[in-house]
Amino acid sequence: MNRFLLDTNIVLAYLRGHALYQQIENDHQLFDPGAAILVSVATKAELLSLGIQNNWSKQKLGKLAALLQRLFVMDINEADHSLMEAYAQIDAFSQGKLPGKALGTSARNMGKNDLWIAATAHVSNSTLITTDGDFDHLQGNFISLVKYAVP
Repeated sequence: MNRFLLDTNIVLAYLRGHALYQQIENDHQLFDPGAAILVSVATKAELLSLGIQNNWSKQKLGKLAALLQRLFVMDINEADHSLMEAYAQIDAFSQGKLPGKALGTSARNMGKNDLWIAATAHVSNSTLITTDGDFDHLQGNFISLVKYAVP
């Protein structure tokens, strides 16, 4: 089974009807029966916050709610202690301070929600789909990553 974790920017592309989302759907057949599509609870929270801040219409909020019902939203408590441990390791690695695992570049400051999203991808063994370069240094170390350019 293919497992994909959608970053917040990918869900936003879906909500906006952006061609990028259609390309991702075509490339990965996200809603085929053999695919599991997840989002982090951090992504859900970011989207709900954006809806409030930008005064989204009932229609757009309804589209978000319908999409979230089709996806598995991984809560911080879902993975027990493993998600918190992954968060801590990814954060330490990004700062170049994880014992036994060299970063190989200068320290990378990741946003706290991005850390939760990366930890969720790691623990769920999902490929993270994003347009965000903040995850690049984790590719092959903690996560599998598919990165799209924003047209």
